[in-house]
Amino acid sequence: MLSSLRYLAGTAGPSGFGSRATAEEATAGCGDLRHVTAIITGATSGIGAETARVLAKRGARLVLPARSLKAAEDARARLRAECPGADVVVLPLDLSSLASVRRFVARFLALGLPLNLLVNNAGKYADRFAVSEDGVEMTFATNYLGHFLLTRLLLEKMAETARATGVEGRIVNVSSTIHSWFAGDDAVGYLDRVTRRKIPYDPTKAYALSKLANVLHTRALAERLREMNANVTANCVHPGIVRTRLIRDRDGLVTNTVFFLASKLLKTIPQAAATTCYVAVHPAVAGVSGKYFADCNEASPSRLGASSEEAAKLWSFSDNITAEKVQKMGVHVSASSFRLQVQSSNADRGMALA
Repeated sequence: MLSSLRYLAGTAGPSGFGSRATAEEATAGCGDLRHVTAIITGATSGIGAETARVLAKRGARLVLPARSLKAAEDARARLRAECPGADVVVLPLDLSSLASVRRFVARFLALGLPLNLLVNNAGKYADRFAVSEDGVEMTFATNYLGHFLLTRLLLEKMAETARATGVEGRIVNVSSTIHSWFAGDDAVGYLDRVTRRKIPYDPTKAYALSKLANVLHTRALAERLREMNANVTANCVHPGIVRTRLIRDRDGLVTNTVFFLASKLLKTIPQAAATTCYVAVHPAVAGVSGKYFADCNEASPSRLGASSEEAAKLWSFSDNITAEKVQKMGVHVSASSFRLQVQSSNADRGMALA
């Protein structure tokens, strides 16, 4: 009850910020960011676009991956209109395709740029069941698995940049409090059953699972970064409840009524981007890794989200399923109790750039 009242009032937490802080306010004390090169997924609209705008305003060089190059080029034009001279690179990326992720990373590395910050922000909510070209349920593939591979392929570049510059690298995974809606103790097993159509597809549960995977990824990633002795941190954030395009795509009487009744709980997009920006660049978060943030303060994930065992299981599964040899062979992969058939495709055969 007390936490709800603090949220509604926007009361500042230990960080000095609360639920009503904006991204600009949360980064006001961060100084010049011209030494930062950042990749931000999902930066053509909503929270990602505001994150990009605020970081560009502070001087950061931005790399904007997007499935639609037209949307990315429009986003770059808006950024340059507000921030003349902004250094913004646009590259194609479809996160639902592992081959596309590999091509993006190859193109980025070929540019010879450093990489200080990776913001895994892009997300989708799929009303209807679909699988990616790699045979993975589409919400999970886009919101989590593509980001997992993207992060894995960029880790060495981030560690190398941190060593060369002495500046801490940061990875921010955008999750959601909805991760706590996933009930059960076997996330990977649930994905298997949904993918093989053994149980009905529930879009909300699929979305919750993908957001839980973001939380678990963060926990396992932070541990691996420590093992690498890399000067890079990984944290995840809940941006808050905000009516972005992800929700507007489902406009209707029920959706509109719910959001009208919940209007006092909604954040504006500048407020929703605050926690991402705070965790990405604020000095107070230096050295903090493996944590979950909400309203610009550390918070607690769900019981399942805090499980190191489940995080390790998901990492093992993800590592296997994204392995290049698996994609080429189109075989079954076993990770704990999970068995998912990865389908070969024309796109899979085009991964020579990896």
